[in-house]
Amino acid sequence: MQTKEGAKKATQTNLANDPDYYKRIGSKGGKNSFGYTFAHGKVDPHIVGKLGGQKSRRSKKRPKRISHED
Repeated sequence: MQTKEGAKKATQTNLANDPDYYKRIGSKGGKNSFGYTFAHGKVDPHIVGKLGGQKSRRSKKRPKRISHED
């Protein structure tokens, strides 16, 4: 497990060796991504979440019955 001090040292070492290190690895990740979709790149997570909510198995909240007895 990494400590905060170790992470700071690693950051300094990475930047000392290559000033554009984080820019370069971020660019690689961005080029490999599919944007705002799941890994296969065909379905938007917003649409899938909406469908899942519509097919929810939870019971609908029903108001309590009011008794009119005096």
